[in-house]
Amino acid sequence: MTNLRFREDGSFRVLQMADIQDGPNVLPDTIRLIREAIRKADPDLVVFTGDQIRGYDPAYIDTFLRRRGEEPGARVRAVTEVEAKLRGIKRRARNRVNNRLLAMKSDGSNPDVQQTASTASTTSTLVYSTTSDPQDAPTTLDELMDETRDKVRRTFAGFLGPVIEAEVPFAATYGNHDFQCGILADEQDGIYREFPGCLNPVDSLEPGTFALPIEASDGSGRVAMSVMMVNSGDYAGKPEENDAQYPAYVVNPRGLDLADSDGYGTPSPEAIDWLGAVQSELGERNGDGKPVPAIAFQHIPPQEFYDCLKEVPAWTPNAVEGARTHAGHCYVLNHEICRPGSRLGEAIGCADENVGEVDALREAGGYFALFCGHDHKNAFVGHAHGIDLGYAPTCGFECYGPKSRYRGIRLFEFHESNPAGYVTRMLTWGDLVGRYSSNEVRVWFEDHCVTGAISMRNELRRPQVFAVLSGAMSLGFMAVIRSLVKKR
Repeated sequence: MTNLRFREDGSFRVLQMADIQDGPNVLPDTIRLIREAIRKADPDLVVFTGDQIRGYDPAYIDTFLRRRGEEPGARVRAVTEVEAKLRGIKRRARNRVNNRLLAMKSDGSNPDVQQTASTASTTSTLVYSTTSDPQDAPTTLDELMDETRDKVRRTFAGFLGPVIEAEVPFAATYGNHDFQCGILADEQDGIYREFPGCLNPVDSLEPGTFALPIEASDGSGRVAMSVMMVNSGDYAGKPEENDAQYPAYVVNPRGLDLADSDGYGTPSPEAIDWLGAVQSELGERNGDGKPVPAIAFQHIPPQEFYDCLKEVPAWTPNAVEGARTHAGHCYVLNHEICRPGSRLGEAIGCADENVGEVDALREAGGYFALFCGHDHKNAFVGHAHGIDLGYAPTCGFECYGPKSRYRGIRLFEFHESNPAGYVTRMLTWGDLVGRYSSNEVRVWFEDHCVTGAISMRNELRRPQVFAVLSGAMSLGFMAVIRSLVKKR
């Protein structure tokens, strides 16, 4: 595996790419943004912080997993069904004689759903195409899973292309949508390792949780800093609880898909313990027993990210309403603790449960920052609880997010003399390419996506949206008055 090392001038550059969230045919705009950011930054490392795969994409409709533990393709989102029809993708009907034998038995401690599918090959049910195309002959579930694996490879090849061309090493952790394609994180880890430059280790604590030590520039082998990748989980709730919630999911799939009735997941207890244990290991490696300066990257933010905000009245322009445990409260950035250039575009989508991750980081020592993705419109960096808490927004164009010019990739510049004194800034589409993407109509809908009452209220707090709606209502009112006057 590649040894990471500070440059001779003592610098080390990292690019954080969050929420690419695309299907097998990664959009050209996403690839261009990645390529331009690499060209601009000349990074030493690229980290992907989850939701690289748009697991609910129609391309994965036959193997989609709403939650781990379900049968592939059994419970597809209504939104995905509609998008599939618009794209001309037809689902394959399945004979479900042996559902119980084929049902996934994965849980948090053994997430290898593919092993279950393959060992059940002798009893695999047949899957029949709804089309009359000869190539859509009866297909087994195992064959469908192989097709999905190939699609995952195509997705990886798409967004990794510029990284591999530049010969930059990379590492990836996972979000709440990656597994939904039907291929879980442990198998995705193996697929990542098929590409040159992948630093995801075979012997990690769990897929997406591992350390990347960065050695000093003098060649001594001393660890001057470490990048920590953390798997922050996907969704809360146990399989049997998810089954009970399915009727509500059918009624409101879009609403439940955004945060589910049990909310988002958290790092495992083992991962929380590892945060301290790995610092002890690195201290022993250096021979002084001291924790090394470290920055952690993961997908879902912990609840402490709300402490970078300030609660304000509901009518405050550009305020966002909190989600779930913070619902009913409106927030803006607390500029006293947030860095210049910070942006808050949506609620912080944290888990309902606080598992003490930030406390664990502080107790372990050495950690100076935690950066996440997940909330596509957020790009702030704040300092709370003695640590920097920050975001990178989406760098993809196949998912919801901010205006094209604000989508981007976060650059970190560290110096081995003081890694905690790092400099970070966004490399945005607007800075690297231009104001508009190749499909501004789609981006406009993604930016103004309304999925419920909260998002509607957030839209109305945006001054431009409020002004447009107010103007339209005024014109409509005037038109009604004119028509009434004419009738007289």
